[in-house]
Amino acid sequence: MIPMTLAEIAEVVGGDVVGDPAFVVTGPAFVDSRQVQAGGLFVAVVGERVDGHDYAAGAVAAGASAVLGSRATEVATVVVPDPVAALGLLARHVLDALPGLVVVAMTGSQGKTGTKDYLAQVLAAAGPTVATLGNLNNELGVPLTVLRVTEETRFLVVEMGARGIGHITYLCGIAPPSVAAVLNVGTAHVGEFGSRQAIAVAKGEILEALPADGVAVINDDDALTTVMDARTNARVVRFGLTDRPDVTWTGVSYDDLDRPSGVLHVFGEQRPVTLRQSGEHQLLNAGAAAALAHAAGVGTDDIAARLSDATGLSAWRMELHEVPDGPVVINDAYNANPASMRAAISTLRAIAGRRGARSIALLGEMLELGSDADDDHRALGAHAVDAGVDVLLVVGEAARPMLQGAANVTPARGTAMFVADRAAALAWLRENTDANDVVLVKASRAAGLEWVAHGLTEGDHASAQDDGPRPDQMEETQG
Repeated sequence: MIPMTLAEIAEVVGGDVVGDPAFVVTGPAFVDSRQVQAGGLFVAVVGERVDGHDYAAGAVAAGASAVLGSRATEVATVVVPDPVAALGLLARHVLDALPGLVVVAMTGSQGKTGTKDYLAQVLAAAGPTVATLGNLNNELGVPLTVLRVTEETRFLVVEMGARGIGHITYLCGIAPPSVAAVLNVGTAHVGEFGSRQAIAVAKGEILEALPADGVAVINDDDALTTVMDARTNARVVRFGLTDRPDVTWTGVSYDDLDRPSGVLHVFGEQRPVTLRQSGEHQLLNAGAAAALAHAAGVGTDDIAARLSDATGLSAWRMELHEVPDGPVVINDAYNANPASMRAAISTLRAIAGRRGARSIALLGEMLELGSDADDDHRALGAHAVDAGVDVLLVVGEAARPMLQGAANVTPARGTAMFVADRAAALAWLRENTDANDVVLVKASRAAGLEWVAHGLTEGDHASAQDDGPRPDQMEETQG
Protein backbone atom coordinates (compact mmCIF):
# COMPACT_ATOMS: atom_id res chain seq x y z
CA MET A 1 0.00 0.00 0.00
CA ILE A 2 1.20 3.52 -0.66
CA PRO A 3 1.89 5.28 2.67
CA MET A 4 -1.06 7.33 3.94
CA THR A 5 -1.82 9.14 7.17
CA LEU A 6 -4.97 8.33 9.09
CA ALA A 7 -6.24 11.80 8.21
CA GLU A 8 -5.76 11.06 4.49
CA ILE A 9 -7.48 7.69 4.81
CA ALA A 10 -10.39 9.27 6.69
CA GLU A 11 -10.81 11.90 3.99
CA VAL A 12 -10.90 9.24 1.25
CA VAL A 13 -13.42 6.99 3.02
CA GLY A 14 -15.53 9.66 4.72
CA GLY A 15 -14.57 8.55 8.22
CA ASP A 16 -13.48 10.01 11.55
CA VAL A 17 -10.11 9.45 13.18
CA VAL A 18 -9.93 8.28 16.77
CA GLY A 19 -6.27 8.75 17.69
CA ASP A 20 -3.41 10.64 16.08
CA PRO A 21 -4.47 11.72 12.56
CA ALA A 22 -0.83 12.15 11.54
CA PHE A 23 -0.03 8.49 12.14
CA VAL A 24 1.05 6.75 8.89
CA VAL A 25 -0.11 3.40 7.53
CA THR A 26 2.67 1.86 5.45
CA GLY A 27 1.61 -1.79 5.02
CA PRO A 28 -1.28 -3.65 3.35
CA ALA A 29 -4.79 -3.94 4.70
CA PHE A 30 -5.77 -7.26 6.28
CA VAL A 31 -8.74 -8.87 8.05
CA ASP A 32 -7.21 -11.85 9.84
CA SER A 33 -5.68 -10.83 13.14
CA ARG A 34 -3.66 -14.05 13.09
CA GLN A 35 -1.84 -12.85 9.96
CA VAL A 36 -0.79 -9.33 10.88
CA GLN A 37 0.78 -7.19 8.17
CA ALA A 38 3.57 -5.03 9.60
CA GLY A 39 2.57 -1.38 9.44
CA GLY A 40 -0.75 -2.41 7.91
CA LEU A 41 -4.39 -1.49 8.36
CA PHE A 42 -6.51 -4.02 10.27
CA VAL A 43 -10.06 -4.04 8.94
CA ALA A 44 -12.46 -4.92 11.75
CA VAL A 45 -15.42 -6.80 10.26
CA VAL A 46 -18.41 -7.86 12.35
CA GLY A 47 -19.05 -11.53 11.60
CA GLU A 48 -21.95 -13.79 12.54
CA ARG A 49 -20.16 -15.21 15.58
CA VAL A 50 -17.18 -12.95 16.26
CA ASP A 51 -16.66 -9.18 16.14
CA GLY A 52 -13.36 -8.19 14.53
CA HIS A 53 -13.18 -5.11 16.74
CA ASP A 54 -12.39 -7.45 19.65
CA TYR A 55 -9.10 -8.29 17.93
CA ALA A 56 -8.09 -4.71 17.08
CA ALA A 57 -5.78 -4.07 20.02
CA GLY A 58 -4.06 -7.41 19.53
CA ALA A 59 -3.48 -6.71 15.84
CA VAL A 60 -1.86 -3.36 16.60
CA ALA A 61 0.22 -4.85 19.39
CA ALA A 62 1.46 -7.43 16.88
CA GLY A 63 2.63 -4.76 14.44
CA ALA A 64 -0.34 -3.23 12.61
CA SER A 65 -0.46 0.56 12.40
CA ALA A 66 -4.16 1.22 12.90
CA VAL A 67 -7.71 -0.05 12.48
CA LEU A 68 -10.54 0.58 10.02
CA GLY A 69 -13.79 -0.21 11.79
CA SER A 70 -17.38 0.73 12.43
CA ARG A 71 -16.75 1.91 15.98
CA ALA A 72 -13.89 3.23 18.07
CA THR A 73 -11.43 0.78 19.63
CA GLU A 74 -8.73 1.19 22.24
CA VAL A 75 -6.16 1.84 19.48
CA ALA A 76 -5.95 4.30 16.57
CA THR A 77 -9.02 3.77 14.40
CA VAL A 78 -10.67 5.30 11.34
CA VAL A 79 -14.39 4.95 12.08
CA VAL A 80 -16.81 4.52 9.17
CA PRO A 81 -20.39 3.24 8.82
CA ASP A 82 -19.32 0.27 6.65
CA PRO A 83 -15.67 -0.89 6.76
CA VAL A 84 -16.01 -3.10 3.67
CA ALA A 85 -17.42 -0.28 1.53
CA ALA A 86 -14.76 2.05 2.92
CA LEU A 87 -12.07 -0.46 1.99
CA GLY A 88 -13.30 -0.38 -1.60
CA LEU A 89 -13.10 3.42 -1.68
CA LEU A 90 -9.57 3.31 -0.30
CA ALA A 91 -8.48 0.73 -2.88
CA ARG A 92 -9.85 2.81 -5.76
CA HIS A 93 -8.04 5.87 -4.42
CA VAL A 94 -4.74 3.98 -4.37
CA LEU A 95 -5.20 2.76 -7.96
CA ASP A 96 -6.04 6.26 -9.15
CA ALA A 97 -2.76 7.42 -7.61
CA LEU A 98 -0.83 4.85 -9.71
CA PRO A 99 -1.80 5.60 -13.33
CA GLY A 100 1.05 3.50 -14.78
CA LEU A 101 -0.24 0.30 -13.20
CA VAL A 102 -1.78 -2.25 -15.61
CA VAL A 103 -4.88 -3.88 -14.11
CA VAL A 104 -5.72 -7.33 -15.52
CA ALA A 105 -8.99 -8.88 -14.32
CA MET A 106 -10.71 -12.20 -14.94
CA THR A 107 -13.90 -14.02 -14.09
CA GLY A 108 -15.47 -17.36 -14.93
CA SER A 109 -17.32 -20.28 -13.39
CA GLN A 110 -14.14 -22.34 -13.13
CA GLY A 111 -10.46 -21.95 -13.88
CA LYS A 112 -10.07 -18.45 -12.44
CA THR A 113 -7.49 -19.38 -9.86
CA GLY A 114 -5.49 -21.64 -12.17
CA THR A 115 -5.42 -18.98 -14.88
CA LYS A 116 -4.53 -16.30 -12.33
CA ASP A 117 -1.63 -18.38 -11.02
CA TYR A 118 -0.23 -18.90 -14.53
CA LEU A 119 -0.67 -15.23 -15.41
CA ALA A 120 0.96 -13.94 -12.24
CA GLN A 121 4.08 -15.97 -12.97
CA VAL A 122 4.23 -14.85 -16.61
CA LEU A 123 3.80 -11.17 -15.76
CA ALA A 124 6.37 -11.35 -12.96
CA ALA A 125 9.02 -11.82 -15.64
CA ALA A 126 8.09 -8.42 -17.07
CA GLY A 127 7.79 -6.44 -13.85
CA PRO A 128 6.71 -6.44 -10.20
CA THR A 129 3.30 -8.12 -10.01
CA VAL A 130 0.60 -8.35 -7.35
CA ALA A 131 -2.09 -11.03 -7.77
CA THR A 132 -5.10 -12.27 -5.83
CA LEU A 133 -4.10 -14.68 -3.08
CA GLY A 134 -6.10 -17.89 -3.06
CA ASN A 135 -9.46 -16.82 -4.41
CA LEU A 136 -10.11 -13.65 -2.40
CA ASN A 137 -12.31 -12.40 -5.19
CA ASN A 138 -15.30 -10.64 -3.63
CA GLU A 139 -16.10 -7.17 -2.27
CA LEU A 140 -13.57 -7.68 0.51
CA GLY A 141 -10.96 -9.74 -1.30
CA VAL A 142 -10.59 -7.44 -4.31
CA PRO A 143 -9.73 -4.29 -2.32
CA LEU A 144 -7.42 -6.32 -0.07
CA THR A 145 -5.59 -7.40 -3.22
CA VAL A 146 -5.42 -3.86 -4.55
CA LEU A 147 -4.03 -2.53 -1.29
CA ARG A 148 -0.99 -4.79 -1.59
CA VAL A 149 0.34 -2.71 -4.49
CA THR A 150 3.16 -0.18 -4.10
CA GLU A 151 4.65 2.51 -6.31
CA GLU A 152 6.92 -0.17 -7.84
CA THR A 153 4.09 -2.51 -8.88
CA ARG A 154 3.68 -2.76 -12.66
CA PHE A 155 0.91 -5.36 -12.96
CA LEU A 156 -2.13 -6.07 -10.80
CA VAL A 157 -3.92 -9.38 -11.44
CA VAL A 158 -7.43 -9.48 -9.98
CA GLU A 159 -9.73 -12.49 -9.81
CA MET A 160 -13.40 -11.46 -9.64
CA GLY A 161 -16.33 -13.59 -8.49
CA ALA A 162 -20.05 -12.94 -8.36
CA ARG A 163 -23.16 -14.20 -6.60
CA GLY A 164 -25.55 -11.95 -8.45
CA ILE A 165 -26.08 -9.42 -11.22
CA GLY A 166 -24.13 -6.23 -10.59
CA HIS A 167 -21.45 -7.76 -8.35
CA ILE A 168 -18.71 -7.67 -10.96
CA THR A 169 -19.70 -4.15 -12.01
CA TYR A 170 -19.14 -3.14 -8.38
CA LEU A 171 -15.76 -4.87 -8.27
CA CYS A 172 -14.70 -3.21 -11.51
CA GLY A 173 -15.53 0.11 -9.87
CA ILE A 174 -12.91 -0.74 -7.25
CA ALA A 175 -10.31 -2.09 -9.72
CA PRO A 176 -11.09 -0.86 -13.27
CA PRO A 177 -9.31 -3.22 -15.68
CA SER A 178 -7.60 -2.34 -18.94
CA VAL A 179 -7.39 -6.04 -19.84
CA ALA A 180 -10.13 -8.49 -18.80
CA ALA A 181 -11.22 -12.05 -19.51
CA VAL A 182 -14.34 -14.17 -19.25
CA LEU A 183 -13.02 -17.71 -19.02
CA ASN A 184 -16.28 -19.67 -19.22
CA VAL A 185 -19.87 -19.84 -18.01
CA GLY A 186 -20.78 -22.94 -16.02
CA THR A 187 -23.28 -23.95 -13.38
CA ALA A 188 -21.44 -22.84 -10.23
CA HIS A 189 -23.88 -20.65 -8.26
CA VAL A 190 -26.78 -21.46 -10.57
CA GLY A 191 -28.81 -21.67 -7.35
CA GLU A 192 -28.30 -17.95 -6.82
CA PHE A 193 -28.58 -16.89 -10.46
CA GLY A 194 -31.34 -19.20 -11.65
CA SER A 195 -29.79 -20.10 -15.03
CA ARG A 196 -26.53 -20.21 -16.97
CA GLN A 197 -27.83 -17.33 -19.09
CA ALA A 198 -28.12 -15.17 -15.98
CA ILE A 199 -24.58 -16.19 -14.97
CA ALA A 200 -23.41 -15.09 -18.41
CA VAL A 201 -25.03 -11.68 -17.91
CA ALA A 202 -23.13 -11.26 -14.64
CA LYS A 203 -19.79 -12.49 -15.98
CA GLY A 204 -19.97 -10.26 -19.04
CA GLU A 205 -20.08 -7.16 -16.85
CA ILE A 206 -16.29 -7.37 -16.67
CA LEU A 207 -16.06 -6.70 -20.42
CA GLU A 208 -18.52 -3.81 -20.24
CA ALA A 209 -16.16 -2.15 -17.75
CA LEU A 210 -13.28 -2.04 -20.24
CA PRO A 211 -12.26 1.24 -21.89
CA ALA A 212 -12.34 1.48 -25.68
CA ASP A 213 -8.54 1.11 -25.80
CA GLY A 214 -8.63 -1.96 -23.55
CA VAL A 215 -8.49 -5.66 -24.47
CA ALA A 216 -11.27 -8.22 -23.94
CA VAL A 217 -10.16 -11.86 -23.75
CA ILE A 218 -12.89 -14.47 -24.29
CA ASN A 219 -13.10 -18.24 -24.51
CA ASP A 220 -13.95 -19.13 -28.09
CA ASP A 221 -14.86 -22.71 -27.10
CA ASP A 222 -17.68 -21.67 -24.75
CA ALA A 223 -21.00 -20.92 -26.46
CA LEU A 224 -21.98 -18.32 -23.87
CA THR A 225 -18.67 -16.44 -23.88
CA THR A 226 -17.80 -16.45 -27.58
CA VAL A 227 -20.71 -14.07 -28.28
CA MET A 228 -19.65 -11.57 -25.61
CA ASP A 229 -17.72 -9.44 -28.11
CA ALA A 230 -20.99 -7.57 -28.54
CA ARG A 231 -20.74 -6.34 -24.96
CA THR A 232 -17.56 -4.30 -25.32
CA ASN A 233 -15.96 -1.66 -27.49
CA ALA A 234 -12.50 -2.94 -26.57
CA ARG A 235 -10.33 -5.02 -28.88
CA VAL A 236 -11.29 -8.71 -28.63
CA VAL A 237 -8.80 -11.57 -28.31
CA ARG A 238 -10.00 -15.17 -28.38
CA PHE A 239 -8.42 -18.29 -26.88
CA GLY A 240 -9.41 -21.94 -27.12
CA LEU A 241 -8.42 -25.39 -28.32
CA THR A 242 -9.56 -25.27 -31.96
CA ASP A 243 -7.67 -23.74 -34.89
CA ARG A 244 -9.84 -20.59 -34.89
CA PRO A 245 -8.73 -18.54 -31.86
CA ASP A 246 -5.90 -16.01 -31.69
CA VAL A 247 -4.29 -18.10 -28.94
CA THR A 248 -4.49 -21.89 -29.23
CA TRP A 249 -2.55 -25.17 -29.07
CA THR A 250 -1.48 -27.89 -31.52
CA GLY A 251 0.51 -31.10 -31.27
CA VAL A 252 -0.51 -31.79 -27.68
CA SER A 253 0.75 -34.89 -25.87
CA TYR A 254 0.74 -35.98 -22.21
CA ASP A 255 3.18 -37.66 -19.83
CA ASP A 256 2.25 -40.38 -17.34
CA LEU A 257 1.01 -37.74 -14.85
CA ASP A 258 -1.24 -36.21 -17.55
CA ARG A 259 0.90 -33.07 -17.86
CA PRO A 260 0.45 -31.59 -21.35
CA SER A 261 3.11 -30.52 -23.82
CA GLY A 262 2.35 -28.83 -27.11
CA VAL A 263 2.88 -25.91 -29.42
CA LEU A 264 1.41 -22.64 -28.19
CA HIS A 265 0.17 -20.33 -30.95
CA VAL A 266 -0.03 -16.62 -30.09
CA PHE A 267 -1.20 -14.54 -33.04
CA GLY A 268 0.69 -16.80 -35.45
CA GLU A 269 3.87 -17.11 -33.41
CA GLN A 270 4.58 -20.69 -32.33
CA ARG A 271 6.51 -21.81 -29.27
CA PRO A 272 6.87 -25.22 -27.56
CA VAL A 273 5.52 -25.34 -24.02
CA THR A 274 5.48 -28.12 -21.42
CA LEU A 275 3.13 -27.49 -18.51
CA ARG A 276 3.94 -28.78 -15.04
CA GLN A 277 0.32 -29.27 -13.92
CA SER A 278 -1.99 -32.12 -14.86
CA GLY A 279 -5.08 -32.19 -17.03
CA GLU A 280 -6.31 -31.08 -20.43
CA HIS A 281 -8.08 -28.15 -18.76
CA GLN A 282 -4.65 -26.70 -17.99
CA LEU A 283 -4.33 -25.91 -21.71
CA LEU A 284 -7.30 -23.56 -21.47
CA ASN A 285 -6.01 -21.99 -18.25
CA ALA A 286 -2.55 -21.47 -19.73
CA GLY A 287 -3.98 -20.28 -23.05
CA ALA A 288 -6.10 -17.69 -21.30
CA ALA A 289 -3.05 -16.55 -19.31
CA ALA A 290 -1.04 -16.29 -22.52
CA ALA A 291 -3.73 -14.16 -24.18
CA LEU A 292 -3.97 -11.86 -21.15
CA ALA A 293 -0.19 -11.53 -20.85
CA HIS A 294 0.16 -10.74 -24.55
CA ALA A 295 -2.53 -8.06 -24.20
CA ALA A 296 -0.56 -6.64 -21.27
CA GLY A 297 2.55 -6.31 -23.43
CA VAL A 298 4.56 -9.48 -22.73
CA GLY A 299 6.36 -11.10 -25.67
CA THR A 300 5.66 -14.63 -26.87
CA ASP A 301 9.13 -15.95 -25.93
CA ASP A 302 8.69 -14.82 -22.34
CA ILE A 303 5.14 -16.16 -22.20
CA ALA A 304 6.22 -19.62 -23.36
CA ALA A 305 9.22 -19.78 -21.06
CA ARG A 306 7.30 -18.72 -17.97
CA LEU A 307 4.36 -21.05 -18.66
CA SER A 308 6.79 -23.96 -18.89
CA ASP A 309 8.26 -23.00 -15.51
CA ALA A 310 4.95 -22.18 -13.79
CA THR A 311 3.87 -24.11 -10.74
CA GLY A 312 0.62 -24.21 -8.80
CA LEU A 313 0.56 -21.28 -6.40
CA SER A 314 -2.77 -22.02 -4.71
CA ALA A 315 -3.25 -24.89 -2.29
CA TRP A 316 -5.44 -27.95 -2.88
CA ARG A 317 -5.90 -27.42 -6.60
CA MET A 318 -4.79 -30.44 -8.64
CA GLU A 319 -1.87 -30.99 -6.27
CA LEU A 320 -0.06 -34.20 -7.21
CA HIS A 321 1.57 -36.26 -4.47
CA GLU A 322 3.44 -39.50 -5.13
CA VAL A 323 3.40 -41.26 -1.76
CA PRO A 324 6.34 -43.63 -1.11
CA ASP A 325 4.98 -47.19 -1.29
CA GLY A 326 1.52 -45.67 -1.55
CA PRO A 327 -0.88 -44.20 -4.11
CA VAL A 328 -0.60 -41.14 -6.27
CA VAL A 329 -2.92 -38.59 -4.62
CA ILE A 330 -4.57 -35.77 -6.56
CA ASN A 331 -5.64 -33.19 -3.98
CA ASP A 332 -8.20 -30.97 -5.73
CA ALA A 333 -10.26 -30.39 -2.59
CA TYR A 334 -10.51 -26.61 -2.59
CA ASN A 335 -13.76 -26.31 -4.53
CA ALA A 336 -16.06 -28.20 -6.88
CA ASN A 337 -18.82 -27.81 -9.43
CA PRO A 338 -20.04 -30.22 -12.12
CA ALA A 339 -17.59 -29.00 -14.79
CA SER A 340 -14.53 -29.00 -12.56
CA MET A 341 -15.50 -32.43 -11.20
CA ARG A 342 -15.62 -33.84 -14.73
CA ALA A 343 -12.27 -32.29 -15.58
CA ALA A 344 -10.69 -33.78 -12.47
CA ILE A 345 -12.18 -37.21 -13.20
CA SER A 346 -10.74 -37.04 -16.72
CA THR A 347 -7.30 -36.32 -15.27
CA LEU A 348 -7.67 -39.17 -12.76
CA ARG A 349 -8.53 -41.65 -15.49
CA ALA A 350 -5.72 -40.43 -17.73
CA ILE A 351 -3.06 -40.77 -15.03
CA ALA A 352 -4.34 -44.16 -13.91
CA GLY A 353 -4.52 -45.40 -17.49
CA ARG A 354 -0.98 -44.35 -18.37
CA ARG A 355 0.39 -45.92 -15.20
CA GLY A 356 -1.68 -49.09 -15.44
CA ALA A 357 -3.13 -48.23 -12.02
CA ARG A 358 -6.54 -48.45 -10.36
CA SER A 359 -8.49 -45.17 -10.30
CA ILE A 360 -10.27 -44.16 -7.08
CA ALA A 361 -12.43 -41.04 -6.88
CA LEU A 362 -13.28 -39.77 -3.40
CA LEU A 363 -16.00 -37.23 -4.10
CA GLY A 364 -18.07 -35.08 -1.77
CA GLU A 365 -20.81 -32.51 -2.02
CA MET A 366 -20.93 -29.75 -4.64
CA LEU A 367 -22.51 -26.68 -3.07
CA GLU A 368 -24.68 -23.88 -4.45
CA LEU A 369 -26.34 -25.83 -7.26
CA GLY A 370 -29.86 -24.80 -6.32
CA SER A 371 -32.90 -26.96 -6.93
CA ASP A 372 -30.99 -29.16 -9.39
CA ALA A 373 -28.41 -30.22 -6.78
CA ASP A 374 -29.61 -33.82 -6.42
CA ASP A 375 -29.89 -34.26 -10.19
CA ASP A 376 -26.40 -32.82 -10.69
CA HIS A 377 -24.95 -35.14 -8.08
CA ARG A 378 -26.70 -38.16 -9.64
CA ALA A 379 -25.43 -37.17 -13.07
CA LEU A 380 -21.90 -36.87 -11.76
CA GLY A 381 -22.03 -40.32 -10.16
CA ALA A 382 -23.17 -41.78 -13.45
CA HIS A 383 -20.47 -39.87 -15.29
CA ALA A 384 -17.75 -41.18 -12.96
CA VAL A 385 -18.56 -44.82 -13.62
CA ASP A 386 -19.20 -44.18 -17.33
CA ALA A 387 -15.75 -42.55 -17.51
CA GLY A 388 -14.24 -45.75 -16.17
CA VAL A 389 -13.45 -44.87 -12.56
CA ASP A 390 -12.67 -48.17 -10.84
CA VAL A 391 -13.81 -47.14 -7.36
CA LEU A 392 -16.21 -44.29 -6.62
CA LEU A 393 -16.14 -43.44 -2.93
CA VAL A 394 -18.95 -41.02 -2.04
CA VAL A 395 -18.59 -39.17 1.26
CA GLY A 396 -21.40 -37.47 3.21
CA GLU A 397 -25.20 -37.56 3.03
CA ALA A 398 -25.44 -34.50 0.77
CA ALA A 399 -23.39 -36.32 -1.88
CA ARG A 400 -25.32 -39.62 -1.61
CA PRO A 401 -27.22 -39.00 -4.90
CA MET A 402 -23.88 -39.69 -6.67
CA LEU A 403 -24.18 -43.26 -5.46
CA GLN A 404 -27.71 -43.45 -6.84
CA GLY A 405 -26.50 -42.16 -10.19
CA ALA A 406 -23.70 -44.72 -10.29
CA ALA A 407 -26.17 -47.52 -9.50
CA ASN A 408 -28.35 -46.52 -12.44
CA VAL A 409 -25.59 -47.17 -14.99
CA THR A 410 -26.06 -50.39 -16.91
CA PRO A 411 -24.28 -52.61 -17.36
CA ALA A 412 -22.72 -52.10 -13.93
CA ARG A 413 -19.03 -51.28 -13.96
CA GLY A 414 -16.48 -50.53 -11.30
CA THR A 415 -17.35 -50.27 -7.62
CA ALA A 416 -19.35 -47.50 -5.94
CA MET A 417 -19.72 -47.19 -2.19
CA PHE A 418 -20.75 -44.68 0.47
CA VAL A 419 -18.95 -43.52 3.62
CA ALA A 420 -20.55 -41.29 6.21
CA ASP A 421 -17.74 -38.80 6.76
CA ARG A 422 -14.15 -37.94 5.95
CA ALA A 423 -12.75 -39.97 8.88
CA ALA A 424 -14.39 -43.09 7.47
CA ALA A 425 -13.12 -42.17 4.01
CA LEU A 426 -9.54 -41.85 5.23
CA ALA A 427 -9.77 -45.12 7.14
CA TRP A 428 -11.00 -46.95 4.02
CA LEU A 429 -8.31 -45.43 1.80
CA ARG A 430 -5.52 -46.24 4.25
CA GLU A 431 -6.69 -49.84 4.46
CA ASN A 432 -7.39 -50.41 0.78
CA THR A 433 -4.87 -48.47 -1.32
CA ASP A 434 -1.26 -49.07 -2.31
CA ALA A 435 1.29 -48.06 -4.95
CA ASN A 436 -0.92 -49.41 -7.72
CA ASP A 437 -3.64 -46.81 -7.12
CA VAL A 438 -4.35 -43.19 -8.12
CA VAL A 439 -6.71 -41.35 -5.76
CA LEU A 440 -8.62 -38.15 -6.57
CA VAL A 441 -9.94 -36.15 -3.60
CA LYS A 442 -12.47 -33.47 -4.55
CA ALA A 443 -15.52 -31.64 -3.16
CA SER A 444 -16.67 -28.14 -2.35
CA ARG A 445 -14.55 -26.35 0.23
CA ALA A 446 -16.98 -26.83 3.11
CA ALA A 447 -16.51 -30.61 2.98
CA GLY A 448 -12.91 -30.21 4.15
CA LEU A 449 -11.65 -33.20 2.16
CA GLU A 450 -8.13 -31.78 2.02
CA TRP A 451 -7.94 -33.37 5.48
CA VAL A 452 -8.23 -36.77 3.85
CA ALA A 453 -5.62 -35.97 1.20
CA HIS A 454 -3.24 -34.76 3.88
CA GLY A 455 -3.85 -37.89 5.90
CA LEU A 456 -2.88 -40.04 2.91
CA THR A 457 0.20 -38.04 1.95
CA GLU A 458 1.54 -37.01 5.36
CA GLY A 459 0.39 -39.85 7.57
CA ASP A 460 -0.54 -37.62 10.53
CA HIS A 461 -4.10 -36.76 9.59
CA ALA A 462 -4.80 -35.07 12.90
CA SER A 463 -2.57 -32.15 11.90
CA ALA A 464 -4.65 -31.64 8.77
CA GLN A 465 -7.73 -30.56 10.67
CA ASP A 466 -8.92 -27.23 9.29
CA ASP A 467 -11.97 -25.56 10.74
CA GLY A 468 -11.99 -22.87 8.06
CA PRO A 469 -11.67 -19.10 8.35
CA ARG A 470 -12.15 -17.28 11.60
CA PRO A 471 -15.56 -15.60 11.94
CA ASP A 472 -13.91 -12.17 11.77
CA GLN A 473 -13.08 -12.92 8.13
CA MET A 474 -15.59 -12.56 5.33
CA GLU A 475 -16.48 -15.49 3.12
CA GLU A 476 -14.73 -15.77 -0.22
CA THR A 477 -16.80 -15.91 -3.38
CA GLN A 478 -16.27 -19.04 -5.47
CA GLY A 479 -18.22 -18.11 -8.60
